[in-house]
Amino acid sequence: MPLVTTRIENGIAQVRLARPEKLNALTLDTLTELVATARTLRRDRSIRAVVIAGDGPSFCSGLDIPGTMKNPRKIVGAFIPAPWRGTNLFQEACWAWRRVPVPVIAAVHGHCYGGGLQIALSADFRFATADSKWSVLEGKWGIIPDMTGVRSLTEVVGLDVAKRLTMTAEQIDGTEAARLGLVSEVHDDPIEAATGFAQRLATRSPDAVAAAKRLFDGAVTSSARRTFARERREQLRLLLLRRNTKILQKAAMTKTAPEFRPRGS
Repeated sequence: MPLVTTRIENGIAQVRLARPEKLNALTLDTLTELVATARTLRRDRSIRAVVIAGDGPSFCSGLDIPGTMKNPRKIVGAFIPAPWRGTNLFQEACWAWRRVPVPVIAAVHGHCYGGGLQIALSADFRFATADSKWSVLEGKWGIIPDMTGVRSLTEVVGLDVAKRLTMTAEQIDGTEAARLGLVSEVHDDPIEAATGFAQRLATRSPDAVAAAKRLFDGAVTSSARRTFARERREQLRLLLLRRNTKILQKAAMTKTAPEFRPRGS
């Protein structure tokens, strides 16, 4: 049985962690399937957005440490980074979603601990229930978040809050997570809300949405001058090379619904 499933409806990819009997605890096989799924979706130019959630009572309870530790040799291999990517398996299972050129929305309920929290952080937006449970749980075991969580936490909540959550391993609910900026929106049904938001995004030019994701993600570590240069390049491509820009402009002028082409390269 697959540990990660994908269903595509109207251009929206519904991705699910599918190990509900273990609260979607992560194994090396789960991480491998997450990477493969993200790469497949990255190549599909018809995809408009991704909603990632967990089957069963939780989003993800973190790494399945007892199961993973049964094969130390595989763990050592999983720690070795690919030189062309700069990430190892643990990191790429999260960062691969940052590489997907469409909006990714994590819909969180139940537990969102450790590696699960880092997967949620790799999404562009996080919708959660008020009673969902969030924790940088690694601190409980005397380790640190190493699945790109240090970078993502700092980007999302700021340095002081990132340090606090990592050092204390405290558990917070979805309401508090939203107050801290960890959660984008709180909903009774985050999957329904995330899907509705994805459908709204699908009414915009897929090329402009992809450009916005690239620009904002790159701006975090770029100088102002480099960001300005990237803005100019992206805008010229949208204005001169992308058919979807013209399709949207024509639809706006004629007050009709745009019929977009697949996203450009």
